[in-house]
Amino acid sequence: MPEVIDTILSRRSIRKYTEEPVSDEDIRTILEAGRWAPSGLNNQPWKFIVIRNNETMQELAGCTHYSKIIQDAPLLIAVYLDTETMYNRTKDIQAIGAAIQNMLLACCDLNLGAVWLGEILNNADKVNLILSCPESLELMAVLAIGNPADAGKEPSRKSLDEITYSEKYGNQFNQN
Repeated sequence: MPEVIDTILSRRSIRKYTEEPVSDEDIRTILEAGRWAPSGLNNQPWKFIVIRNNETMQELAGCTHYSKIIQDAPLLIAVYLDTETMYNRTKDIQAIGAAIQNMLLACCDLNLGAVWLGEILNNADKVNLILSCPESLELMAVLAIGNPADAGKEPSRKSLDEITYSEKYGNQFNQN
């Protein structure tokens, strides 16, 4: 199986980490992977904030029900949509999703654990205050990253028959 497919199929959401820090080199690799995601008109509508300071992490932990994940991760990356460079909201949010997926796959390839935290968006204004963000930045996600303390759960997936159609909705997809 090609390596990229193997990485996609082996990626897991990891929520528990060792105390070992993530190296500067690995952080740069993760950010580069995000930076190289596709975007409409190549507008690259993302901004990333790298967070390693314990006090900042403690403040951010108060912004989510998943505070333990944030407190235990040695690295957080807040992912933002830069609304000043945005040209089409839907396409730009899709680009942000591609950047996040690239970053998660890079983490997997580097043998790091990571999870995409979305619930924290419920307190985006509070997060923005903590991270001193201008109003032009809209929080899209926070990634918690570290050396995995466990392998994560094997996720279930719907079968292709349940989610794929041939030519028109309702026509069964034949995998021949």
